Amino acid sequence: MGWASLASLGGIVLVVAITFLTALRIGRHNVIDTAWGLGFLVALLAADAVALRSAHHGGADRRILITVLTAVWALRLAIHMALRGRGEGEDPRYVAMLADAPGNRTLYAARKVYLVQALAMWFVSLPLQVTAVRGGSVGVVGWLGTGIWIVGFGFEAGGDWQLQAFRNDPANKGKVMDRGLWRYTRHPNYFGDAAQWWGFALIAFAHWPGVLTIASPALMTWFLARKTGKPLLESRLTASRPGYREYIEATSGFFPLPRRTRTDPSAAS
Repeated sequence: MGWASLASLGGIVLVVAITFLTALRIGRHNVIDTAWGLGFLVALLAADAVALRSAHHGGADRRILITVLTAVWALRLAIHMALRGRGEGEDPRYVAMLADAPGNRTLYAARKVYLVQALAMWFVSLPLQVTAVRGGSVGVVGWLGTGIWIVGFGFEAGGDWQLQAFRNDPANKGKVMDRGLWRYTRHPNYFGDAAQWWGFALIAFAHWPGVLTIASPALMTWFLARKTGKPLLESRLTASRPGYREYIEATSGFFPLPRRTRTDPSAAS
């Protein structure tokens, strides 16, 4: 897997470098959000290219499956993020991160945004890399992973579509989105993204040594639920959006669950 992994890293570095130069030109670092999914797709295609040159790359079933699923996930996410950011200013996350940057802000952004995300892409993409190298049949575990991926894609894509439709209605300005999938989880898109990565992982787990990559989906889930996803967004919305605190009290924080009343403090979040 060595050469394939190095090829994946090289592809990711290329995507991130192009994105960094683009950000400097347009004056916004949130362009990295559009490039995020594309970096994974390039990493997988690079690993595919190396694996196919090997005489021992195994069958193509899992390789084709995970390439198709990754392409669907990455391209939808990239298009969604590009459309969402069109005509908008810098993302508040990057404004806050760079507000007190020590020394040169450009170099600080290169380290704290682009280098960190490049390393995260490479590590999280390990299940994709292993599947590209090992190939083989899908198997029961792989099809289970595909089913989980489909559920996750429905939550992520459906949640994004519902939220965008809600925002596009002027009557909803300043209101909290608590309809559709957002009624059962405060972050259907984050939950869906995590589910898709566990789906990718199970496809990798179908054959050894895919099981060794279990830390990759775990890290992605931690980022989404505990680090850069849910906590930062909720902190900003609680401070700026009337009614959001009440929404938090009534709605599951990550896993989809029935709405709860504010008098049920023991309900899971």
